[in-house]
Amino acid sequence: MHFTKMHGLGNDYLYVYDEVPENIAELSINLSERHFGAGSDGMIYICKSDIADFKMRIFNADGSEAMMCGNGIRCVGKYVYDKGYTDKTHLEVETLSGIKYLDLQVSQGKVKTVAVNMGKAEPKDKTEITVDGEKVEFIPVSVGNPHAVIFVDSIDKAPLTTLGPKVEKHPFFPDGVNVEFVEKTGENELRMRVWERGSGVTMACGTGACATAMAAIYSGLCDYNTPIAVCLDGGTLKIEIDTENTVTMTGPAETVYEGEYEE
Repeated sequence: MHFTKMHGLGNDYLYVYDEVPENIAELSINLSERHFGAGSDGMIYICKSDIADFKMRIFNADGSEAMMCGNGIRCVGKYVYDKGYTDKTHLEVETLSGIKYLDLQVSQGKVKTVAVNMGKAEPKDKTEITVDGEKVEFIPVSVGNPHAVIFVDSIDKAPLTTLGPKVEKHPFFPDGVNVEFVEKTGENELRMRVWERGSGVTMACGTGACATAMAAIYSGLCDYNTPIAVCLDGGTLKIEIDTENTVTMTGPAETVYEGEYEE
């Protein structure tokens, strides 16, 4: 099996252009392992689609299937263009969260950045759950997958690795949830760290950045129709949301290396 390791702001996956094998859960667990595998946040398969240019399927490091990955879909755009599977710079990609629309920015024959129409974000009012006897407040946001956005005074003191996994698997979220800890650092500027459902701490989360920007607007901390800089561990994404809550995410996509795997 040939794979390409790629990342969007350090959120890395192993990309394969093929149909998904039956043993995908085991394969993703083994290859994602940082010490004994190739090392990644999971695997993304790029397949043929009957309703779009391509289809992506995302498998986390724990073998579970994800609905959508913002950083991953940017790399899908780069993968299919750079490898000659398409010459289009406007692409439709089928996901479990519906069809997403990509605009590829090309320089010297290679894709450098990708703008993705992520569809509509769906925020809800601030919600409260109890974790270990303590109340935790968050804003629920769906961007095709579920997010719990927690605003904090200091991102450096945020309980990412302690509270994150407990919120992810809280009974309030029967299917789990992505957990974002967010500090407002300037006008239309946010600092975010994420505990991703099925993967744990990652360098970046594209859908999480979109959910974070939506929660900030919903809370009156940021503005509609204005680029919002969301600074992640791996770099910065630009998120812009219109008054109908349609989200556009812009960021880089990078190739790390090519590899072969034999069972």
